[in-house]
Amino acid sequence: MKVPTRITDGPERQMLEYVLDHTRAELIDTVRGLSEAEARRRLVPSRTTSIGLIKHAAFAERKWFQHILGGLPESECDGPMVGEASFTVSNDETVADVIAEFERASTRAREIAAEAELDATRHHASVGTVTLRWIYLLMIQEFARHAGHNDILKEQAEAANQT
Repeated sequence: MKVPTRITDGPERQMLEYVLDHTRAELIDTVRGLSEAEARRRLVPSRTTSIGLIKHAAFAERKWFQHILGGLPESECDGPMVGEASFTVSNDETVADVIAEFERASTRAREIAAEAELDATRHHASVGTVTLRWIYLLMIQEFARHAGHNDILKEQAEAANQT
């Protein structure tokens, strides 16, 4: 995903969509240049890996845009709806595969969101009533946090290769 042209002023929706696309692109950039082994390396006590964070982000796109905003049953979403297990990447999936999965989920999220107003409300079983605006802000927060995690993991992987 290419970082979109910088936008610093405009209507609220345009700004939210720009920042979300920017954080999506930044998250993907955190795994570029890593080998398959580096992307899978566990460098923290949890099961978090660089590739796993991208896989989880694809799940988050499906959960919030396809299932919650779009109203699709989980069985009709474009990929696994497995919660915390969404960090798990199978041995036959590559970094390119997982990036492509995230990009497909992001494209579908954009299509679904385009049909809703910012103030459109939906119900989430544990969160309650949410708007598209809130979902945008949640995804920006989530992807920015995971990009930060991946920046640190990438730095650790690169440092381990120099020793």
